[in-house]
Amino acid sequence: MRTVVTARFPGLVLLGLLTACTASPAGPAPPSAAPAVPSSPRAVTLPPPGAVADYQLGGAYPPAADVRVVVRDRTAAPGPGLYSVCYVNAFQTQPDETGTWLQEHPDLLLRVEGSLVQDPGWPGEFLLDTSTPTARAGLAQVVGAWIDGCADAGFAAVEADNLDSATRSDDALTMDDAYAYSALLSARAHARGLAYAQKNTPQTSSEQARTAGFDFAVAESCQLFAECDEYTAVHGDHVVEVEYADDGREPFEAACAARGGTVSVLYRDRELLPRGVPGYEFDHC
Repeated sequence: MRTVVTARFPGLVLLGLLTACTASPAGPAPPSAAPAVPSSPRAVTLPPPGAVADYQLGGAYPPAADVRVVVRDRTAAPGPGLYSVCYVNAFQTQPDETGTWLQEHPDLLLRVEGSLVQDPGWPGEFLLDTSTPTARAGLAQVVGAWIDGCADAGFAAVEADNLDSATRSDDALTMDDAYAYSALLSARAHARGLAYAQKNTPQTSSEQARTAGFDFAVAESCQLFAECDEYTAVHGDHVVEVEYADDGREPFEAACAARGGTVSVLYRDRELLPRGVPGYEFDHC
């Protein structure tokens, strides 16, 4: 799902193979003719440390006048004049795209004993298969086409979500698989001049971040779960931190006191609603 948080759900849900599915118009693009790992990477620009950021995955809207960094879904346009980060769900299907994956790329969905593997925390999101070099290359063609679309649209960076899917695969996948796949995606992004963000997964070491090609991090609820130091240890001030309103203002205020002068810390409603919609919440340090 495009509104996502660090997953902390035990166990695994296995669903039988879906059969009668129709393609969603917003589904994955067919594999690009370009190689999965293009050469000649371009210089990338990182988000300005400590800049006011807005996280708009629930729908794009004009940000506040002081916002300098905005994160939007790949189907939205970047923010004019802003450092814009393009969200892609690179490790799981979106609920409205599962039918397209089954029709066009059924071999790239993770199966255990013949059944699709669903994220226990997000019904309708199925894990993609990063377990082999062949599968990773196939996924990098599909998601790489999305990354190209982000570059063509004018985004400055890519946020590839659900890096930690392996931790919800009941050991069918490993984090080494995830980092190897991320290396393909970051190469594609860098070749198009896009920075590439680590999304959550605080256990990622500096060495793993280098292997995967991460340039900065987007961290959800790291104050709540006492994880923020892990991100700044790897990425310094190049962290965009999101704390959520349903956890109360205390984690957000503590984050502002601890890091608000150096990293981007923002406060949002969990659904990331557009301004004007009941339930919308936004604040920053």
